[in-house]
Amino acid sequence: MASLLKQKLLKKAGVLLVQEQSNKVTERESTLSERVPPLKLSGLSVQELQELCKELHRKCDTVDEARYDIEAKVLKNEKELADLNAKINELKGGKRPNLKRVKKSADAMLGALTEAKLSSKSDFKSNLKTVKKDKKEEEKVDPGDWRKNVESMSGMEGRKKLFNS
Repeated sequence: MASLLKQKLLKKAGVLLVQEQSNKVTERESTLSERVPPLKLSGLSVQELQELCKELHRKCDTVDEARYDIEAKVLKNEKELADLNAKINELKGGKRPNLKRVKKSADAMLGALTEAKLSSKSDFKSNLKTVKKDKKEEEKVDPGDWRKNVESMSGMEGRKKLFNS
C-alpha cells in the first residue's frame, strides 16, 4: 500500500516538474521579447548600421555598470554579514568544544558534594600559602631626603659628579 502511494506521488511530482520547466521557458521567452525587440538589419545603410552598433554598445555599457554596482553591493553585504557573524560568535564565546560524558555513580557524586560542603566550612587560613620575605627587601637603603640630593646636584659640583662617575 505504501509503495503504491509512493509511486503515485513520484508520478505527480514528475508531471509538476515538467510543467514548471515549460512555464519557465515560456516566461523567459516572453520577457526577452518584451525587453529586446528583434533587430531589423535588412535595408539599412552602412551609416545606420554603425549608429545601431554604437547604441548597442551604449546599452551594453549601462548594463555592465549596473551589474558592477550590484556586485559591489552584494560583496559589501556579504562582508557585513561575515563581520556580524564573527561578532555574534565572539559574543557567544567562540566555538565551544564538545563535552565528553563522564560516568560517575550516584554515590561518587554525593561524596563529591559532601566533600565540597565540608571543605567550604573549614578554616580559610589553612588553605592560604605562607610567604617568606626576602632579606634583600629588608636591607634596602633609604635614599634620604630627595630635596637635599637635588640641591647638592644642582650646582657645578653636581654636574662634575655626573661626568666623573
